[in-house]
Amino acid sequence: MAPAPGAPYPRRVPPRSLGVLLDLDGTLVDTVPFILASVKHAFAGRTRRPSEAEWSAGIGKPLRVQLAAFAEGPADVEALASRYRAHQGEHHDANTRAFPGAVEAVRALRAEGHRIAIVTGKLVSGARRAVERVGLGALVDAIVGADSCARHKPDPEPVLLALRQLGREPGAAVFVGDAPVDIEAGNAAGVVSVAALWGGGNFAAAVAEARPVHLLARVEDLPGLVARLARAGAAEK
Repeated sequence: MAPAPGAPYPRRVPPRSLGVLLDLDGTLVDTVPFILASVKHAFAGRTRRPSEAEWSAGIGKPLRVQLAAFAEGPADVEALASRYRAHQGEHHDANTRAFPGAVEAVRALRAEGHRIAIVTGKLVSGARRAVERVGLGALVDAIVGADSCARHKPDPEPVLLALRQLGREPGAAVFVGDAPVDIEAGNAAGVVSVAALWGGGNFAAAVAEARPVHLLARVEDLPGLVARLARAGAAEK
């Protein structure tokens, strides 16, 4: 109903601001093939090396945690990590790109007043380089990486740390990721977990088994989902 003549139109009441936590590789940036190429380089010439399926199953965990399962000891972990990072550093910019629609989705979330954090298994420096490369740097309020806390996904500690940095409670936050460890960490922290299925299906079956609150096929649909949660109250899910 229109207001009476001369009366002001009612102001739009914005939805409450949520904390939107996002995984990086396979969720915002299309880098899983690049990760696998870096692993292949690190293990070149070795008899014992992970298959693509074995490595993919652990994506989301810190690099050294994954390497330890295939290395010959602590010193070998460091040698493999050095080879991996050398390959990443040399080829990073040519192989780091955002999924189509990802930057626009994050920009839309920021425009609605939501706060954005990256929660990743990368080191913070590597994550920052990636977000800057794809044009997300100015849109991200916080980055929590493998060197930010003692425990890592699927433990809830990185999620809870990101929430503290954003100034949000678990009941006013969502965590979006493409791997089971993302969903497990989000569920354990008490936030609304959202499975990102647009990354090519590396974890499609496993991520569903991790029991996300929402399954999302397209990154373009993320702002709409967050808007609905913000209106309803994220804790109500």
